[in-house]
Amino acid sequence: MNQAAQVGERGAAPEPPRQDSRKVIYAAIVANLGIAIAKFIVAGITGSAAMVAEGIHSAVDTGNELLLLLGERRSARKPDRKHPFGYGKTLYFWALIVALSVFSLGGGLSIYHGVAALQDPPPLEDPLWNYVVLGAAALFEGYSWNVSRKALNAKRGPGMTLWQTVRASKDASIFTVFIEDSAALLGIAIAAAGIAVGHYLDNPYADPAASILIGLLLVGAAVTLARETGGLLVGEGIDGAQLESLRALFLREPALESVESLRTMQLGPEEVLLAASVKFRRGLQIGEVEQAIARIETAIGAANPVVRHVYFEASGLRSALR
Repeated sequence: MNQAAQVGERGAAPEPPRQDSRKVIYAAIVANLGIAIAKFIVAGITGSAAMVAEGIHSAVDTGNELLLLLGERRSARKPDRKHPFGYGKTLYFWALIVALSVFSLGGGLSIYHGVAALQDPPPLEDPLWNYVVLGAAALFEGYSWNVSRKALNAKRGPGMTLWQTVRASKDASIFTVFIEDSAALLGIAIAAAGIAVGHYLDNPYADPAASILIGLLLVGAAVTLARETGGLLVGEGIDGAQLESLRALFLREPALESVESLRTMQLGPEEVLLAASVKFRRGLQIGEVEQAIARIETAIGAANPVVRHVYFEASGLRSALR
């Protein structure tokens, strides 16, 4: 078996402040905190199960954004002896905790409260304040959603849909807030529909049913978040188009005879490790190999600045120097 050894590593430049991610999180915290308080107050006045579910949703989202902010801060720590590649994946860990929180606290409690209300539905009350708060919530959530949408659009590739951009994104803070806010807007629509149908039909069961639907929506959002963050946490690589671009870059180097494999791993939103199994042309001097490695690293830095660590397999170097 070939032994892999570091032949060249492009020095990791200091990571720039992730202002876009922080802005998205701060906008979500402000929106969700105010909305949660208002929803719980109105739910206490009107007895609406759907409003309780929405209050739980917004409160959970507020806590989740604080967890993401914690992940952002911890992931920015510098590499040390125990973590030589840094702490970038810390953000993915906390994003996974957020997904579990949405599933258990958001979805689970909303479903539980809806089922309990179905067994003993509260009497119908004047829905005016429900609509006022839901309308205000839609405005705040819409603002937060738009901030995350703009951050995603900034990294949106040609011909990509917004959902494809979410799937391709490596920034857990941005796509987590976007998915949460999308679920929140849909939840507001479900809550409003449940309250409206209940009063139109004079049926107290429509409101609790809406609470259950909101819970199921949150479970779906949580599963989506867990799938996306889990893949990044266990070592997801860059997408196929980026990998082919890197391969083409390697093939343009005249000192290389072939490129056997390129393996990547996302170490953080803006940091990628690349392990290259290549074959240098036979008969090269050590100085020529070093120059070729330097050219490759420079080209990678110019075309793919997120690739901060480049490793070459030792067998390729040995064959060149024979």
